[in-house]
Amino acid sequence: MITDERIIPISLPTPFAVGDVNIYLIKGEALTLIDAGPKTKEAADVLKNRLSGLGFTLSDIDQVVLTHHHADHVGLLDEFPDGVKIIGHPFNEPYISKNPVFIENQQSFFTYLFKQLGVPVDMGLLSLTVKRSYRFSCQRSLTETILEGSQIDGLEGWRVLETPGHASSHIVLLHEGNGSMIGGDLLLKPSSSNPLLEMPQTSEKRQAPLLDYVASLKRLLELPVRVMFPGHGEKITAIQELIARRLEKQQNRAEEVYRLLAESPQTAFELCRKLFPAVYEKELFLTMSETVGQLDDLESRGRMTSNEKDGILYYCTK
Repeated sequence: MITDERIIPISLPTPFAVGDVNIYLIKGEALTLIDAGPKTKEAADVLKNRLSGLGFTLSDIDQVVLTHHHADHVGLLDEFPDGVKIIGHPFNEPYISKNPVFIENQQSFFTYLFKQLGVPVDMGLLSLTVKRSYRFSCQRSLTETILEGSQIDGLEGWRVLETPGHASSHIVLLHEGNGSMIGGDLLLKPSSSNPLLEMPQTSEKRQAPLLDYVASLKRLLELPVRVMFPGHGEKITAIQELIARRLEKQQNRAEEVYRLLAESPQTAFELCRKLFPAVYEKELFLTMSETVGQLDDLESRGRMTSNEKDGILYYCTK
């Protein structure tokens, strides 16, 4: 049985507001690294030094398993030799390979979506936002894909669970033998994970990441997890209590949006400005993702509807 002592956390600096990212070395039948950190010299130096202190180099790593495709979790894949296996959900691929057609389609998708949501942002600025999301990422490809229920060679006892929401590509690893979970950004102690808007990969319909995220959290409540090793912050043992707080906070935010809509029909952007007056300009993508998530939640519960006028959606209570 793999015990917690064989899960070695490695904390790497990031250029993002979230702070350091945790990646994990597992000494199993294969030497496995879970996630890889952002593509910066500082993170690369820390990773190499930490591995050296453990008696390893990058070349000793047999495989890297990705919890999801965000840059702070994948960027340093470019530092690894060609022979290392890179394993993750299929939805990682266009992001980590920087597929040019995918990126162009992303720009078109978000230009259309944000216009529909009432955002007065010109196409050039939105294109820049999309491109910036790849700045600290990598240019590699998956060598193996995993889905719900997959078991990974060299990681005996660990099972893959799909937990979309924060990212459509998000997975966690559960060791049912000892109740350990490597959780990526599914549940974090310092702050809530942000379900981010994405371009859909398998249909034309926009996904509802907040609804997916809430479903993933509720699923976690039913799992035999004793301790979670998260992507940021310290390990989590009071899992059910933390999930309850996250779900309560989400419902409180939904009620706040409902009260604003009860006053008058509004666009998503108008709501975003009221919800996040101090940061919406600097963190437009993040705050719009949060706002749209609350609208999706209210709509799913039959408390809100929308009407389109001149290509722009206006939301109102039922």
